[in-house]
Amino acid sequence: MAASGFALFPTALGECGIVWGPGGLLGLQLPEASAGEARRRLLRRFPEVGASSPPPEIVAVMDRVTALLAGAPDDLASVALDWSGVPDFERMVYDAARAVPPGTTTTYGEIASRIGAPGAARAVGRALGRNPFPIVVPCHRVLAADGKPGGFSAAGGVVTKLKMLVIENAADPDGQQRLL
Repeated sequence: MAASGFALFPTALGECGIVWGPGGLLGLQLPEASAGEARRRLLRRFPEVGASSPPPEIVAVMDRVTALLAGAPDDLASVALDWSGVPDFERMVYDAARAVPPGTTTTYGEIASRIGAPGAARAVGRALGRNPFPIVVPCHRVLAADGKPGGFSAAGGVVTKLKMLVIENAADPDGQQRLL
């Protein structure tokens, strides 16, 4: 997992960060209230990477994430991810989460069933909590069994998760989600 660089970029929900390497996207930082906080959180995960000008394909990803967080529909499925260092189980979870389209949600248990691991809902939740590619791997679209939001590691926690679901029309402003 050789990182080439990172950049910060503003979105409707706050400052995001992105890390890339020769194999594609290595990481994405969920929205933070400030550029400083986004940088600090990103560098905790990728301490060896330095800020640099992103190549055109990464600028395109930044533009797509920015548009998605402003309400434009995009599943980001074509974004190239660098899977080096991602364990097989987590890769299966992330692939299943990527199949959940904008405007819909699913549950941790449903993801577990889809990957052939029924009963592994908690393991799915832990994997999504370590998701290095949030937004591109839309962990915000995965809910607890009772339709409640579950956890979320972004600044603002579950409130940010619900904001993202409302932006994607997957939840009403009162937080009621629409399951896939």
